[in-house]
Amino acid sequence: MRMLHPGLRVTDLERSLAFYTAVGYAKVGTVPDTPYGSLTMLQLPGDPFVSLELVHDPARPVTDIGAVNHLVIQVDDLAATIAELAGRGVEAEPLNDLGGGMRTSMLTDPDGYRIELVQWPPGHPAGMSSSDFA
Repeated sequence: MRMLHPGLRVTDLERSLAFYTAVGYAKVGTVPDTPYGSLTMLQLPGDPFVSLELVHDPARPVTDIGAVNHLVIQVDDLAATIAELAGRGVEAEPLNDLGGGMRTSMLTDPDGYRIELVQWPPGHPAGMSSSDFA
């Protein structure tokens, strides 16, 4: 069993797609007509799979984002990523250095969803596992 991706409901698909592509996602494909609305599949560079689905139905705008606390994206160099995002018009919160090479920052998408950017310490494997909590 494996988690594939979350589906985020968005109010304005073009605005959200512009934001997520500025963050670095690429549009992989769409499913235009479903009972939930149109589905737009996004993938990060170097990721082998779709990692985010934007769900859009003009009749159902986003009115509550409270069920989603935040999404997390791993980056190699957080300072460089924040600078690149600023160049694309995406504002990130100041870099938070947690010590030992662990760094974080937060973004907010057009509907208010929070996205945490994480830079692991040198030598840390990609992703999180039970060893992070030992």
